[in-house]
Parts: sequence; structure tokens; C-alpha cells
Amino acid sequence: MKTQQFIVYGRVQCVGFRYFTYREAQRLGICGWVKNQNDGSVAVLAQGTEQQLADFQQWLQKGPKTANVTHLECFPITEQESLEEFRILH
Repeated sequence: MKTQQFIVYGRVQCVGFRYFTYREAQRLGICGWVKNQNDGSVAVLAQGTEQQLADFQQWLQKGPKTANVTHLECFPITEQESLEEFRILH
């Protein structure tokens, strides 16, 4: 399993982004979390296979129809314990 952190910028808060990210992670079989950041971005930690993470990253670049993603940053995480579920953090 690989782990990546994503930071999503644009109109991504107050548009259901965390909920739709949760649903997409469930669909792809990804574990991790999603949370709003104080600067208006959304942070995502995702753990899965290389293909799952590639598919998830492609989805995050667009997000749900209610959002407008302007920029996506991706950081590999080398030391992360194994995660068992995907959660929305508040």
C-alpha cells in the first residue's frame, strides 16, 4: 500500500467536497481522511494501491460538480501506519 497527501485548492469548502470525496474513496476502496483547512483548502490523506491512488488523484483534480478545483498538490508519505477506513474529519 502507498500513502499520499493531497491539498485541494479552489472553491472546495461549503460545496459538499468532503462528502463527495468520502464517497469516491469508498467507491475506490481507499482508506484515509479528508478535512477542511483554515486557508480554505481541503486536505486529504489517502492510502491504497498505486492504481487506486492514481484514479483518486484524477477525481480530486476535478472534484464534484459543485466544486471548482484550481490547483492540486500531491505529496508522497513514506512512513504511515496502515489505515482501515476513510473518514471525514472536522
